[in-house]
Amino acid sequence: MTQFEEYAKLLVEVGVNIQKGQNLVISSPVDCAWFVRLCAKAAYDAGCREVINCWDDDELSREKGLRAADDVFDTVPAWRVDMLTGYARGGAAFLRIAAEDPENLKGVDPDRLLRLRRASGKALEEYRRLTMTNAVAWSIGSIPIPSWARKVFPGRVEEESMEKLWDAIFAAVRVTGDGKAVERWREHTAAIQERVEKLNALNLESLHYTNSLGTDLTVRLPEGHLWAGGASRTKGGVPFIANMPTEEIFTAPLRNGVDGVVYASMPLSEDGNLVDKFYMVVKEGKIVEVHAETGEETLKAGISVDEGASYFGEVALVPYDSPISNQKLLYYNTLFDENASCHLAFGEAYSECIRGGESMTPEELKAHGLNSSITHVDFMVGTADLRITGRTRDGREVPVFIDGNFAL
Repeated sequence: MTQFEEYAKLLVEVGVNIQKGQNLVISSPVDCAWFVRLCAKAAYDAGCREVINCWDDDELSREKGLRAADDVFDTVPAWRVDMLTGYARGGAAFLRIAAEDPENLKGVDPDRLLRLRRASGKALEEYRRLTMTNAVAWSIGSIPIPSWARKVFPGRVEEESMEKLWDAIFAAVRVTGDGKAVERWREHTAAIQERVEKLNALNLESLHYTNSLGTDLTVRLPEGHLWAGGASRTKGGVPFIANMPTEEIFTAPLRNGVDGVVYASMPLSEDGNLVDKFYMVVKEGKIVEVHAETGEETLKAGISVDEGASYFGEVALVPYDSPISNQKLLYYNTLFDENASCHLAFGEAYSECIRGGESMTPEELKAHGLNSSITHVDFMVGTADLRITGRTRDGREVPVFIDGNFAL
């Protein structure tokens, strides 16, 4: 078995954990078609009923952004809504191969991108709810494409940059070619679960972040919050891993309980544009100011998609001394960069982060203090000197992170 086949098998059997007789929807750039075929083969070998493919393309996306009729960005084709929502209602699993040029949409009118995101969010609300509440199994993986590899490894010939990015990704997802990746992932998720249980036992009321970048942020947590990480479970009890790789442990902040200033520690690739050297000022949960040396307008658009976009939906802990972080590599891809750094996300909260949340209505989740939005954007805040101090509900102060790593 090649490393490529082992990786495809891992995404299918551990990532989405395809079940016999289940449909699998794979979304992918056309550049990655050869790898999608490996995933499809692995899925059929595992008893998948049918593999359905959804294709996209950087060049076509850019041409559309620059040249399509203006009203295009206010609508979503009915066939796309019917397909995704229909398969989700029917219990299909969803695999996304995330690979794109981090600056593919640079120069496209930000208003067009914002309107398209709003239109997509509204049209696909049911599909998004079904995935965000773990009604269906879903997973995101990635493979190199030339434009992305050149960004990560500039100044090299294409073949070399692609090979180096493949090596980095294989290391991040624990694929070595020995056919034992599934075993390694089971051990890895078990280790994450041990730390999840430690954090849940603390019954934290708040977290206070400080570092030398200037971050000084207090994050209150809703009563009954739960930490999660590693494997999630569908409402039917099927385990799956939403992000491969994953190193994070995450929960939901109290919607109106975040105050202070937070500085990003890495660039953010958002809507085909890079946002770099940015910080946010937050008052009573709401992002009231954003400043960036690069991509400020993109960031401002991101937090104005809807009302909930200017509030936080996730707080995630990742040790600075972890396998992906220790690669000392900026991926310009949130799937990897968020698993190399503590991060926050503005937008939608995950329902699994509150006790009983996956059975709650959107109104009930809001009543318990969770944020609702049609967007969810992670950005990195972890540094080598990050300190996070927790306060328990009985008033004790507990060091959670010291010098960028878990103190638990």
